[in-house]
Amino acid sequence: MSIAKRMLSISPSLTLAVSAKAKAMKEAGENVISFGVGEPNFNTPDHIIAAGISAMEQGYTKYTPSSGLPALRKLICEKFRKDNGLDYEPSQIIVSNGAKHSIFNAVFALLDEGDEVIIPAPYWVTYPEIVKVVGGVPVSVMGDRANGFKVTAEAIEQAITPKTKMLILNSPSNPTGAVYSEEEIRAIAAVCEKAGIYVLSDEIYEKLIYSDVKPFSIACVSDYMKEHTIVINGVSKTYAMTGWRVGYLAAPKEIAKAIDSFQSHATSNASSISQHATIAALKGDEAKVKEMVDIFHERRDKMMEILDAHPILSYVKPDGAFYVMLTVDNCYGKSYHGKRIDGSVAFCDALLDAEKVATVPGIAFGDDGCVRLSYALSMEDMVEGLQRICHFVDSLK
Repeated sequence: MSIAKRMLSISPSLTLAVSAKAKAMKEAGENVISFGVGEPNFNTPDHIIAAGISAMEQGYTKYTPSSGLPALRKLICEKFRKDNGLDYEPSQIIVSNGAKHSIFNAVFALLDEGDEVIIPAPYWVTYPEIVKVVGGVPVSVMGDRANGFKVTAEAIEQAITPKTKMLILNSPSNPTGAVYSEEEIRAIAAVCEKAGIYVLSDEIYEKLIYSDVKPFSIACVSDYMKEHTIVINGVSKTYAMTGWRVGYLAAPKEIAKAIDSFQSHATSNASSISQHATIAALKGDEAKVKEMVDIFHERRDKMMEILDAHPILSYVKPDGAFYVMLTVDNCYGKSYHGKRIDGSVAFCDALLDAEKVATVPGIAFGDDGCVRLSYALSMEDMVEGLQRICHFVDSLK
């Protein structure tokens, strides 16, 4: 059997691998607490579920235009105008099977073989893999822990070469929870304009912010940046709709047209039922969203309180999303039952064996000195899990 060379460059998702292992242990009867996959532990709000049921009952179970229902695309334009101060036409909106699919479409449409893409690290595990699969070259630029894991405009500028085609910017960030300020984004935009590169702005966590920093899209900086930015968003995180698989992007007309053409052959349209549910999500009262954000905020603060009380564990304070990057490299060189902890994978494996706690190795995000904790789990499980982590670290010799 001969697998295409492009497939050999892809690394499997460690976040999904950790989640699968934890699930298998739970099914075997073990008391596992998982800080793994980034998925709200809330059910989709009732009015959204009702809209999905109603869509099926009314027979909205057929194909839609490949770019999405016209009513939904119009509503997404209204969302961008209201929330981000961005004016788009429905022809510039493409609805896809999740934000991950939207990101793939954008990268596929813009990159040629050998084009370089700057990716601030720690990064979401899928960014470099998507770049590689379409023949691009991911270029990692490490963020400074002292700066909340954010990269500076100067660091991005230093990484630009004649082959650079794109910057991927994710704010609020998975996995760090970093939120870039308007001033920081404007500085980054100036570098991108000078170099003439595109920006893929992943804003999927934009409503999950717990500080005074307001979300600001790089597409707002100037007409030039709007014409060189593909904005990614979706409903998975904000409305607890991960399984509905609806993401969307806004792009310059020619790029949107190219993506629509490709998607029409690759996947046709996103689920018609999910699109009708998304209309209800974007139109509906956001009281449930605020309630969810408040709960995440409470969990974040509790997680920081527990970690602050431990003499060894440290972290970088997140301002958004629902993750904490726990720095564990000060545990390296120690051992668990005679097995040396020499990196984030070894730390996570030993922690799962010893305390039945699942976390994601930082090496998956480009920083082997950390592990990612998601606080998208119940407060009770989170506190118990953190106590187990503290016990594990205290037991290392």
